[in-house]
Amino acid sequence: MSVTAPSSPEPSYMFPVHRLRRTLSDPSKTPLCLVACGSFSPITYMHLRMFEMALDHATAQGFEVIGGYLSPVGDAYKKRGLASATHRIRMCQMAAEQTSNWIMVDPWEALKKDYTPTAAVLDHFEEEINVKMGGIQLENGEMRHVRIALLAGSDLIGTMAEPGVWGQADLDHILGDYGVFIIERSGSKADKAVEFIPQQYHQNIHIIRQLIANDVSSTKIRDLLSQRMSVHYLLPACVIDYIQEHGLYRHDANLPPRPTSAPPPAPAMGGSGGGSGSGASKKGGKVPKSKGDAVDAQMNGSMINGA
Repeated sequence: MSVTAPSSPEPSYMFPVHRLRRTLSDPSKTPLCLVACGSFSPITYMHLRMFEMALDHATAQGFEVIGGYLSPVGDAYKKRGLASATHRIRMCQMAAEQTSNWIMVDPWEALKKDYTPTAAVLDHFEEEINVKMGGIQLENGEMRHVRIALLAGSDLIGTMAEPGVWGQADLDHILGDYGVFIIERSGSKADKAVEFIPQQYHQNIHIIRQLIANDVSSTKIRDLLSQRMSVHYLLPACVIDYIQEHGLYRHDANLPPRPTSAPPPAPAMGGSGGGSGSGASKKGGKVPKSKGDAVDAQMNGSMINGA
């Protein structure tokens, strides 16, 4: 495989490896690293949920997933509703750190001043993991090449089947050298789209069915936020707090923040109304805060996944 040597966007950039597994536990498995490129403006539980669905599917297909990365697109993408890269990187980092124990955020693409094609992003991961690190180590000390694959929603495979949307060289590189794991969205016809892609690439295209339909998208989240409607339980609480703190996605940034669904504070201990406290207060317990509350989760899919 011919890999284009990517240039580092910033002198201070460091490829994140703190959750990347360095030893393959089962030598009979193919090591796999999943990369989701997208706007993530903002990141939602569906963006996160897609990693878990892909993990289940890949494990059943003989892969051993050694890491997963969110790669936010750079500001040069100029998409409507795109918050600055600084905000999107931070929201992704908070969501990954507080809801997952294996997903990471690579800011390489987001920090670049120019738009970076998806094929070049995958080349970057190939360079970092297989060239610089030498792949993953087996228990006997040998090193093995890690399969890098794109993780996306089913809209992506539809665009790949449309003539002229993708450069043919990029399409051949992505499907031939890397492969894709596609999360099928409600109402999509991913299987039908695959029929229009050359047969030699079909073995590198993995269609993942949603057993529980989830149609949450960043576009819908932005629409709700612009109307000052609740988005609780659609994206991590830490991301909601960040959006409110920085006034993101509101048509009028001068509007006061919308009330949250945080639990009320516990009544004060003691005092003349001794019998009116809550059960938690009587026992000296604390009411948990909602900030940073976590659930598991993950993605939607457009050509750039974080629509």
